[in-house]
Amino acid sequence: MNDDKIANGPQTGVRRVVVEEDRTGQRLDNFLHATLKGVPKSRIYQMIRKGEVRINKGRARADSKLQGGDTVRIPPVRMDHSAVPVAPGMSLARRLESAVLFEDDALLIVNKPAGIAVHGGTGVNLGMIEALRQLRPECRFLELAHRIDRDTSGCLVICKKRALLRHLHQQIRDRLVVKIYQTAVHGRWPSTIRQVSYPLLKQTLPSGEWLVKVHPAGKTALTHFQVLHRYRQMTLLKARLHTGRTHQIRVHTRHAGHPIIGDQKYGSQHTRTAANPPTLMPDRLFLHASSIGFYLPDGSFREFSAPLPAELATFLEQSTDVSANLA
Repeated sequence: MNDDKIANGPQTGVRRVVVEEDRTGQRLDNFLHATLKGVPKSRIYQMIRKGEVRINKGRARADSKLQGGDTVRIPPVRMDHSAVPVAPGMSLARRLESAVLFEDDALLIVNKPAGIAVHGGTGVNLGMIEALRQLRPECRFLELAHRIDRDTSGCLVICKKRALLRHLHQQIRDRLVVKIYQTAVHGRWPSTIRQVSYPLLKQTLPSGEWLVKVHPAGKTALTHFQVLHRYRQMTLLKARLHTGRTHQIRVHTRHAGHPIIGDQKYGSQHTRTAANPPTLMPDRLFLHASSIGFYLPDGSFREFSAPLPAELATFLEQSTDVSANLA
């Protein structure tokens, strides 16, 4: 059958989609994920491998970069019309709107609450980015510039323009983005430990969960630490990431002998209960992305800060302060 005769037919027939200018530089697989809502990722990559997807009539790879004006041929594919996006409830909508720290026509900075994933995935129907897209339907483009662990709170950068997203990704690769975290760890952190550079190896458990450990075969990872305050059996730290490995701060603090307060993955049962009476322990990981700074396309440097969440601030207020004795 001639493709041209069904190009304008049902959605499940052959489609030819002209790439818009603001999608210049986007990978083909990401373009297809956004275009073919409800189609499994495995099916999308299968179509690419078999040469069923073409760019300007030529075969393409998953990582092929698109240009404005390109024509992408998409073969017949079964669409899951039942895959209706889950709408954020009123409670979540209010939390996200109140968490907005800054917004203009290109940027959206949010103080992400702990416990909310940045995007949907296995076991997560609705993440931050999916919810924000529904709350901002007028935004034709809304993408995460980086990620924060589900259990971590703090500054999350979202781009409204693809050009800005590419600009920020380049800065991240060049390690020009300044990411600062606040974290409370068990015990007395030595003032002599100002940086930790253990290589980190990420492994997938049979359950599909990620686990990161220090290993010589791992990727280079560097974190700078500064003591902010001392308490009876814990230390409040400022951590600056110079690399952005998965669970970097959590694994570096644990390997240094001082796991993060409330860390159910990398803290032992003993350390989770030793610092304070259980009634005072925060019901979450004490890790907060307190600020992020980067250069805008015009060359100016902008820094955005997120206040410490109430539950963490209250925990510190109720903890015994012995900084004067241990300074």
